[in-house]
Amino acid sequence: MKTRNILLGVVCAGVLSLNSCDKFLEEDPRSNQRLDSFYQNAAQAQENVNTLYRMGAPVRYGVAASAYIGPSASVPPMLTGYFTNSYEGQELIAQYSRLLSRQENTRIVSNTMNGIWNESYQAINIANGAINYIPEIEMDEALSSRLIGEAKFFRAFNYFYLVKMFGAIPLSTTMYSSLEDNLYLPRTAEEQVYALIEADLKEAVDVLPSSMFVQSGYRLTRYVAAMALANVYLQQGKYEDAADAVQIVIDSPHELTLNEDLAMNSAYNKLRTSDDLPEVIYSYEFDETISHGGWWPTYAFSSSAVSVFGTYAIFERVYGPTNRFLNVYDEQDLRIQPNQFYHWEYTNPNNGQKWSSEVAGVWYYFDETALLTSGRSTKDRNLYRYAEALLIAAEANARTIGVNNVTAGYLAQIKARADINGKTVAEYTSELEGMGVDAFVEEVWKERLRELPLEFKMWDDCLRTQQFPNISASQKGHVTFQPLVGATNASGATFKESDLLWPISMDELQRNPKLTQNPDYQVQ
Repeated sequence: MKTRNILLGVVCAGVLSLNSCDKFLEEDPRSNQRLDSFYQNAAQAQENVNTLYRMGAPVRYGVAASAYIGPSASVPPMLTGYFTNSYEGQELIAQYSRLLSRQENTRIVSNTMNGIWNESYQAINIANGAINYIPEIEMDEALSSRLIGEAKFFRAFNYFYLVKMFGAIPLSTTMYSSLEDNLYLPRTAEEQVYALIEADLKEAVDVLPSSMFVQSGYRLTRYVAAMALANVYLQQGKYEDAADAVQIVIDSPHELTLNEDLAMNSAYNKLRTSDDLPEVIYSYEFDETISHGGWWPTYAFSSSAVSVFGTYAIFERVYGPTNRFLNVYDEQDLRIQPNQFYHWEYTNPNNGQKWSSEVAGVWYYFDETALLTSGRSTKDRNLYRYAEALLIAAEANARTIGVNNVTAGYLAQIKARADINGKTVAEYTSELEGMGVDAFVEEVWKERLRELPLEFKMWDDCLRTQQFPNISASQKGHVTFQPLVGATNASGATFKESDLLWPISMDELQRNPKLTQNPDYQVQ
């Protein structure tokens, strides 16, 4: 059992004093009450903001509710064809994504889009309520400021997820509390949506505390907001702004986890097993008894693992790397060695049963306690890590001030950690700082493919760069890039312009006559 001082419990916030609650996960969102009648005092304000930690966009990355398909954020990277779901015959959205055939299968894809849309806008509405009403409540000024900052972060985080998925979307900053309100709005241009996202995150950076997430009761901090802001700027190609925002994180107490050895005490195994590392900027929390990690541990294996473990009834490679994708690593990369990010065999120490596979399982999702004893995962899932901050800093600074010693040093830290031969940061820096800007930036893109694939960042990179990574089928570590539209993905399908956006759900189109469907998708 984890022992955390997480003062986020909704029951505790609404019934007891704020300091009497241990767990964020003890929640009761009271979703049936009118929001405008539920912002009357500090406890109610705290309770509503607390619900935002576990709804909407963070859920897309953190929650593994199904044994057959991973978190929603795992589906967009399947557009690349480099990851597959072994149960895609049932989970058709995975198949249609991989084959780039969502347009003619909009009705099926629409079911998932409806849930993403509804839950994100529900979170946005609650955040709007907090932002609109908390200033009117008589309460501690510091607490008020922090809660508004948290609400603005979550409003921005949800809008960011939606605008990447759907493009222009309805934009609201007003809380809806009844059916009499004007619930249905037309689309707003992406630039305006991004303007609100940036403004919200800037304010969150200004008001949230300068502490690390894992040391602040697992509440949002200045560094979480700055990391999200850097991510937002990078997604738009605003490199100077991204460099400024991510510098806040670079100057923070966050740091890269280092290897003690190249086996079970490697940085990657520490990240797999520990929740409290300074590398963790923002994570989605789990607890064994209140809200456990669902099916995450089963995603580490293929279906044959059922006979190896007695704790879970189903195992599936819901987000399985293809052999071609694994060629993104050269043979000297620690991350491709067995039991780092991936694995091919495992023997249960309790019963001697062995699992082996010709295709890689994801060791990064392996949870020993859950699989061998409890059947309940407690491992938190990282949404932002310091490694990503270094990669953003490397790319953004290269685009603005060029490839100097400092810029090269950011990327060198990632490369050196993954080097099994002990090549140092200084040695990598010396090599990298001689590169031209374009070549250096492509080297950053390659390292993002190698470092972040299991956290579902790949498709966002394709969208923002408008480039598709061609990973060699024969030459390990060799990657080239070509324009995204017109490129052939790893499953042999050709990207069309309409593949860059997801369809608005058909249910939402029926509810809101002011909406229009994205090009080439069905409307009914």
